[in-house]
Amino acid sequence: MAEIVGVVERLWRYPVKSTAGERLTQVALDDRGLAGDRLYAVRDTDGRLGSGRTTRRLRRMDGLLRLGSRLGHRLEGPELLDPLGRPIADPTAFLRAYLQRDGVELAREDAVSHFDQLPVSLLTTATLDWVREAVPTELVDERRFRPNIVLRTPPGTPPFVEDHWFGREGELRSGARLAFVRSSERCVMSTAAQPGLPHAPEILRVLDRAHQRRLDALATVSAPGLLRVGDRLRLL
Repeated sequence: MAEIVGVVERLWRYPVKSTAGERLTQVALDDRGLAGDRLYAVRDTDGRLGSGRTTRRLRRMDGLLRLGSRLGHRLEGPELLDPLGRPIADPTAFLRAYLQRDGVELAREDAVSHFDQLPVSLLTTATLDWVREAVPTELVDERRFRPNIVLRTPPGTPPFVEDHWFGREGELRSGARLAFVRSSERCVMSTAAQPGLPHAPEILRVLDRAHQRRLDALATVSAPGLLRVGDRLRLL
């Protein structure tokens, strides 16, 4: 039996990986995820992608979170925004000077996905409110966790309710479906400073103690369709 578990309150897309995102009122969902999400990344001469941490495929590039990116209705290329929110005319020249790295450039995704894990991240207001209460000394904002979907859940919904959805599908008004798989393990990017948000190290410590650093529901798209603010999510 289907159960309505919440209403889509906000939608976020991040056209350039590891930069601040853009809020949307609606967006197409396809096999890859939200249309245009993480379609571009800052890539260095070794082929590693700019991030807030360093791994085999990522390279830490401090300052990316202070930049913004947006696509609007265009998918042919993103607009990069400086820390004051102003459009950048020459992204390549700006990035090389701003990051003090020769050879970096904006690169469109090719055969290898730009996603660190799965394509769609959903975060409930029940979980977000719990984090705010658990860390009253820090400024907690959804932008720290970079969700695609913020889902408004009914009063009384327990935190980390997303954990109970893994292995199930959620359906939206358009018929689009998300298959919930697992949660994200959070890293230092959740605590990093960005415009309007200071460094907040206590957030990660609390998540570590309470939930093994895990937060959100990661999903794949099992049926394409339109995703809109105000859509009810039915858990199948």
